[in-house]
Amino acid sequence: MKRLLAAAAVFCAVCSPFAVQADTGLKGLFQREQSTLNAVPGNRLKSLLSVSRSKRDTGKQIPFAFSKDWLDAQPAPEGGDNWKCLAEALYFEARGETVKGQFAVAEVIMNRVKSARFPDSLCGVIRQGTGKRYQCQFTYTCDGHAEVISEPKAFERVSKVARAVMDGTAGDLTKGATHYHTKAVQPRWARVYQKTAQIGVHIFYRHNFRTASNQTASSE
Repeated sequence: MKRLLAAAAVFCAVCSPFAVQADTGLKGLFQREQSTLNAVPGNRLKSLLSVSRSKRDTGKQIPFAFSKDWLDAQPAPEGGDNWKCLAEALYFEARGETVKGQFAVAEVIMNRVKSARFPDSLCGVIRQGTGKRYQCQFTYTCDGHAEVISEPKAFERVSKVARAVMDGTAGDLTKGATHYHTKAVQPRWARVYQKTAQIGVHIFYRHNFRTASNQTASSE
């Protein structure tokens, strides 16, 4: 027993300097990390933490669905001018729609980009006719009202819809539609275009090539 205690005492005496050295090293590491964190601006640190949380959320691999739960689980979206234009258009044109309805409106805008009848960029499509009162393709761009985003949560969600549609996440909801209007109106062009779908408060159409019209086809 005495030999065992003596051996333990020797072991502690030998290892003690290493333990102290390890503690000192850890303390120095913590101090350096704290200094680094203190040097990061508050907004930037908040953003980094938010991205980290988003990555953990997406790690759950929630199956795609036309739902707010799916949108809320997606990371904060990023993109260039075209993504910003699409997000803004969805906010002013469809933020009160269902998530599926928002995807459908975004799909129409994407279909226009692919069509030779319209400009070849999202911003070009959305701003077509802007500046001519009530002659624009998307009413909010020429109705004379200031474009103020007053519902941040709604804008965050439609921004994610925009990103998802640009990334090809959803399928063909509108069967190639390039036009739509709400059920509250009945524009003249709707009589000569082919109806393809009705989702939420919007009715969707595509060109009927047998009776193609040169009429201006504004989306309401």
